[in-house]
Amino acid sequence: MSDEERTFFERSILAVRAPNGRKPNNHHLVIDGIFWIARTGAPWRALPEEFGKCSSVYQQF
Repeated sequence: MSDEERTFFERSILAVRAPNGRKPNNHHLVIDGIFWIARTGAPWRALPEEFGKCSSVYQQF
């Protein structure tokens, strides 16, 4: 995904905060994790650790 495409999606993620009030650390990994789930059709708990905690990525989704 290009930086331009990530910037488009990043605006949505920046608007969302976790219940504890913190923003995600790496927006690129969150976006990539969401697209990995969409592409593979895997359940959230199968999200590889390289994208971060599955629960955190799910909350941002």
